[in-house]
Amino acid sequence: MLSLNSLRTKFGVLLSIIIGGALLAFILSLKTEMGFSGNDPEVGELAGDEIHYSEFLAAYEDVKAQMGGDNFDYDQSSQAVAMAWQSLLTDRVFVPGYEKLGLVVTPAERKAMLLGELPSGVYGSVFADPRTGAYDVAAVANFLAQAEGNPEMQRIWNLIDKQARIERSTNKYVDLVRGGAYANALIVNKGLAASNNTYNGHFVACKYSSVADSLVNVSNREIKKYYNNHKSKYEQTPYRSVKYAHFEVEATDADKKAIEEQAKKAGAEFAKAADLKAYVREEAHASLANTYVSAKSLSADEAKALRAGKVYGPELQGDEWYASRVAEVRNVADSLELQHIVVSYLDHKLADSLYAAVRKPGADFAAAASQHSISESAVEGGLLGKVAYSDLPLELADAFVNVRKGSIVKVESGNAIQIFKVVSTGANTRHYRLATQTYPVEASQETQRAIHKEASFFAVNAKGSVEKFDEALKGLTIGSSLMNVEQGSRNVPGLPNSLEVVRWANDAKVGEVSDLIKLEDGYVVAVVTAIDNSEYKPLDKVSSQIKNALLREKKAALLKEKMQGATLEEIAANAGSKVEEFKDAKSSAYYVQGLGVEPRVIGALASATATGELLPLVEGNSGVFAVVVDEIAAAENQTVEAERVKAQADAEGQAARRAMWAVQENAEVVDNTVSFF
Repeated sequence: MLSLNSLRTKFGVLLSIIIGGALLAFILSLKTEMGFSGNDPEVGELAGDEIHYSEFLAAYEDVKAQMGGDNFDYDQSSQAVAMAWQSLLTDRVFVPGYEKLGLVVTPAERKAMLLGELPSGVYGSVFADPRTGAYDVAAVANFLAQAEGNPEMQRIWNLIDKQARIERSTNKYVDLVRGGAYANALIVNKGLAASNNTYNGHFVACKYSSVADSLVNVSNREIKKYYNNHKSKYEQTPYRSVKYAHFEVEATDADKKAIEEQAKKAGAEFAKAADLKAYVREEAHASLANTYVSAKSLSADEAKALRAGKVYGPELQGDEWYASRVAEVRNVADSLELQHIVVSYLDHKLADSLYAAVRKPGADFAAAASQHSISESAVEGGLLGKVAYSDLPLELADAFVNVRKGSIVKVESGNAIQIFKVVSTGANTRHYRLATQTYPVEASQETQRAIHKEASFFAVNAKGSVEKFDEALKGLTIGSSLMNVEQGSRNVPGLPNSLEVVRWANDAKVGEVSDLIKLEDGYVVAVVTAIDNSEYKPLDKVSSQIKNALLREKKAALLKEKMQGATLEEIAANAGSKVEEFKDAKSSAYYVQGLGVEPRVIGALASATATGELLPLVEGNSGVFAVVVDEIAAAENQTVEAERVKAQADAEGQAARRAMWAVQENAEVVDNTVSFF
């Protein structure tokens, strides 16, 4: 039977949807108090439709539950926001699109999915037999039976079913797109040549650097024309330029000295404590380990001190002072080879019966595990393999103190009852349960207040404009950084965990200076120096890049005029260059001995159908090249049929990926969630 507890483990998002829904209802009941003034704020748009706070919050809470709860760090929270947005994109864009194409899941298909006749990744992952990993139809029936009259479980089922249907529709769409992909003979032949052919030959290179810039002229009119004709190359995401001063809170030399003295004084008390466990309970910086360690897992100095019955440390390890002392010693097997049977913590009767049965002489433990264990190891007779004693949590370590080969041990832990058989044991070695004391090296309260005062003083003096910000920086040792924050970004580049700075910048005007913004590692004062909401990079920002491209084109034209001749020798003589050799060139490579990184030249080599012919001049990365292929060595690394299969798979994969990307590109996404989440 699939219990609520096991379902939580497999599909946590589903069980927690009720909590998310209750939270949402509560928040919506407090609209006025939250400043909503009777409105549900808009956090973005998808396909022209507004996405409101309440809708996004529901999706966000679902994702958080799926990821394992509420205690998220900064990166996990950002990931949850992205996943919630993707969920709404699926509901608002992909699913309606599937329906317009007629890609729906019929009742007959849904039935076949439930019966396992059509594979479903969603059903298969949630309702998998723990012993074999195979989809268990009976588990579905059991769950639906439990869901009768249980609104909570019915909601869970509805979410599972929805995800399974979306998965099926998406697979249909991807299969439809793949069906239109075709690897033609040209692609197959090119791929075959790339795999099998190696080229040797000679070339003449005339470098762009040999032509002085003064010999070519690029006008502003030409730059503007090029920009207008190639504008798509200069698309950009709207951004704000933010200059910031970062006041990091770090321990001073005086702080480090004080912490060292404190750690050593505490270390002396730690060393002479008569009742070590009582000391640990009362001392905030001390703790008692939940596992036992062997001496070989410790550093040589620590192991030597502990073996001698002494205290190790305090020693500075990284950013903390560390001391250790032996609280308990055990002489136990360093490793255990185990089999186990796992049953639900609710099945005490079954556990007691199995425990009694497998303790009898000649009992077949593996058969009992295969028949009754709910662990994935059941398929292998419950075999766990070798486990180091130092890897065992305390409750298991206590159970395996005096075991020997053939011992049977029962342990109740968490949501399961486990029955173990000791298949073999390693050599007995001394293991220690350690008491440790740590003092992190961090800024003192005095230092924190001083840095806060300095940052606050700067924030006041910097107010008013970019110029005042720069003036206030004079005399400070920290300097400043200028970064572009793109629309939708959740961090200022180079400033980790800076969501609050981004939120401020998104609402600020050019020249506006922030108040003091508290971050995990200190304080930031920022000023917006520019705002660019245009779709394309402005001409003045890319003009030098365009000018270089046009200079190269004009230099290439001048070089081609000199590179005249029917042979490489004639071209070299007319261009004032020399004939050089290249070896072992492959069209699948980026670098060629003698040529360097020249993809256009490599492409020209692959187009050669005969040897000894002068290929058309090639405008490469570093210059213009005249090339002759002297030898094409063909190997049999790849067959035509194998290349056709590979090319077809590549074509289908690219078509499917591009189709999904295209849908998202056309979804008219406006994402303002950074202001709320």
